[in-house]
Amino acid sequence: MSILLALLLVAVLFLVTAAAIVLVVGPLILLQPNLRTREWYSTFTHLLEPRDAGLPQENIKVTTNDGLKLDCWFVKQPGTARGTIIYLHGVGDCKIGGVPYAKLFFEKGFNVFLYDSRRHGLSEGAYCTYGFYEKLDLSTVIDYLRCRPDTVIGKIGVFGTSMGAAVALQAAAIDSRIDAIVAEASFTNLRTIMVDYQKRIIKLPWHFLRNVAMTRSQKIANFKAREVSPLEAVQHVHKPILFIHGTDDSRIKTDYSKALYERANEPKELLLVPEGDHTDLLNVGGSEYEQRIVAFFEKYLQ
Repeated sequence: MSILLALLLVAVLFLVTAAAIVLVVGPLILLQPNLRTREWYSTFTHLLEPRDAGLPQENIKVTTNDGLKLDCWFVKQPGTARGTIIYLHGVGDCKIGGVPYAKLFFEKGFNVFLYDSRRHGLSEGAYCTYGFYEKLDLSTVIDYLRCRPDTVIGKIGVFGTSMGAAVALQAAAIDSRIDAIVAEASFTNLRTIMVDYQKRIIKLPWHFLRNVAMTRSQKIANFKAREVSPLEAVQHVHKPILFIHGTDDSRIKTDYSKALYERANEPKELLLVPEGDHTDLLNVGGSEYEQRIVAFFEKYLQ
């Protein structure tokens, strides 16, 4: 009996200790992820700004509804554009990752707008909320574009990858000005992906620990995690969506894009990139991947 009691005490002590660690570390991992910087990108590419790819570049600051300044680039066609595509990066990333896409879209006749999400890159903000506030920031960016007196914006498409895809889907559910969405490697909801992150980073699968970290995070950043749900949002989107996912994604399960596709309204498309991981689809997918995205935007932004 004493051995059982001792084992029980050890188990309880372990659980309490794990919960205490998660209470401190969990919110930091969730709300303040590690960030990729210009210096990080410069170790393997020279494309650090649109001008490095031979593109016209306008540096802009857009202020959010709660007063944060977002650092942006506008790549504007010299003549009439076929439409405007907004690039949304993933968690921990920045707009530099969108420069190759800006080159692709600009060469096909589109304006391209890229910005650092709040708490990322050169933008202001203390916390990342995975779409709770970010979806409103996207609407603010669209407000800015629509008010440009010197530019015919045309129809607006959004290309989002990872968290950016989740933001795009949540924004499209409340902003009808978004005419077409490419959602690459999106998660289904924040609570589910938090468990996935927890398993991968601290090797503890219990939902109890997720709930401890999530409750604390919501209080710190003043948001509601349950409302961060692309799976719920996609049911209210009535614009065309192209879902993309790598079949070998090691960070966000391919099944999540399949679930989003099943829940979405028509018109919708699903592209699975064989052997594609989370951040290498532009290279792994090759010309077929590029052509599929461009054809989608050409079809729905004309």
